[in-house]
Amino acid sequence: MKPLLAIGLGEILWDVLPDARTLGGAPANFAYHMNALGGAGIPVSRVGDDDLGREALSILATNGLIIDAVSVDPIHPTGTVGARIDQAGAATYVFPDNVAWDFITLTDAALALAARADAVCFGTLAQRSPVSRQAIRDFLRAVPNALKVFDINLRQDFHTPAVIAESLALADVLKINDDELAAVTGMFSLPGGEREALRALMDRHGLALCVLTRGDKGSLLLSPDGESDLPGTPVRVADTIGAGDSFTAALTLARLSGRSLDETNRYAARVAAHVCGRPGGMPVMPDELRLG
Repeated sequence: MKPLLAIGLGEILWDVLPDARTLGGAPANFAYHMNALGGAGIPVSRVGDDDLGREALSILATNGLIIDAVSVDPIHPTGTVGARIDQAGAATYVFPDNVAWDFITLTDAALALAARADAVCFGTLAQRSPVSRQAIRDFLRAVPNALKVFDINLRQDFHTPAVIAESLALADVLKINDDELAAVTGMFSLPGGEREALRALMDRHGLALCVLTRGDKGSLLLSPDGESDLPGTPVRVADTIGAGDSFTAALTLARLSGRSLDETNRYAARVAAHVCGRPGGMPVMPDELRLG
């Protein structure tokens, strides 16, 4: 049986910390974790024709990811982001603009993947530029039957109500954290309360699943006919880079594999806890966490 094919559609970048740098970007992290958990995760993105771009492609390939759909930009540099980790391990970011992932183009290899994909994960960050926004939407429209996961991933001011609403219209699943839900609730005048706000989004946009992560306070999954609300998993946090992306990957893999809401929620939380306990967004995944 072939592994489930899931596309991470959007940015590849380097998280530059005060004393190190690690490869990341939410879609790239998603693809890495899908691959590490037993699926076939493939990034669709763009890097620069520079040392950082070549190193990024080398790391992805070394970790078993197919990189044919990552194009190389001859003009714009590979993306970097300044990341700071606070005493609790939480990360904040500053993103330079006019980098390679602002100019994603859909190659023949990328479009061939669209025809075969079982799932696609995308967010708002790469949609900050008109070029990448159009490429993301063209890819999503080229996918015939895949599960479309909108991991909203609000960063700085790189989003608008229009981009969020248009993305929700293209999605089957919304993944959002508690801070983002507060922002979206105000933005769209949603009812107060987590469940009420998520149900409103589900009804307005015909979503099959809404997923709320609350850090150490657990996670809530809501479908039209059920829910799963689990407490947080205790973990000694190294940093939170990539934890949400690993949750999204595990969630996607579990749902595509036919797991229940509770099974999906519990599995995704275990994976995210493992990532939180290790530095960087792409730590080694133990065999016992693989589904495929």
